[in-house]
Amino acid sequence: MVKKIYVLKVGTTFPAVEAQFGDFDDWTAAALGSGTAVGLVDVEGGDDLPPVAHCAAVVITGSHAMVTDNLPWSVALEAWLRAALETDLPILGVCYGHQLLGRAAGGEVGDHPKGKEIGTVDLTLLPEAESDPLFENLPKTFPVHTTHRQSVLRLPEGATRLASNAYEPNHAYRLREMAYGVQFHPEYNVDIMRAYIEGQREELEKAGKDVAALLAEVRDTPVAAQLIRHFAAMVSLREGGD
Repeated sequence: MVKKIYVLKVGTTFPAVEAQFGDFDDWTAAALGSGTAVGLVDVEGGDDLPPVAHCAAVVITGSHAMVTDNLPWSVALEAWLRAALETDLPILGVCYGHQLLGRAAGGEVGDHPKGKEIGTVDLTLLPEAESDPLFENLPKTFPVHTTHRQSVLRLPEGATRLASNAYEPNHAYRLREMAYGVQFHPEYNVDIMRAYIEGQREELEKAGKDVAALLAEVRDTPVAAQLIRHFAAMVSLREGGD
């Protein structure tokens, strides 16, 4: 049996964004690359989670839900992740996935005290990233796309913190051998990022955000865009591929 990298879809984007650009699972599958065997599990939609032994790895998407809502599908996935971590299954959690993975391993998730982080922001790698297989060859500082209100407020015991910025100290971390959480969105491009800002314009303006400035700051994130494909390449090597 050829094991697949399963995309665990835990949310759906705004209808207008989906109509123009597709959804979280589309962007993630594209980022994994056409040569990767990919399976889709719509967790939020009620699909059964795959047996861990059938997975080469999993990538958990973003979501408009909140981890602290403790929705039934999310609680079930959290328990599944807890068991998967014990097998050293390669995991990449993005945004919501980053937070849920962190809580599954014993960390704390909640509303960020500074409110929402949104737009293209600069990220700084920490010294621990220099020897990390996923981050070691990246520049020390690079831009990423973000949109989140909740965060991993406290990392799980034993986690290795890999990247931060002035707003978010836990932008990336590693658990065990190859389980990663990234708060930013490596699967976004500039059009998706702009659409997310526009889609939340009213909320952002009520919060005192300068929407025009946020839109002006949106730019390409070529370094971040490599991460999901690099993760897939690491999984392939682990599985004995080329």
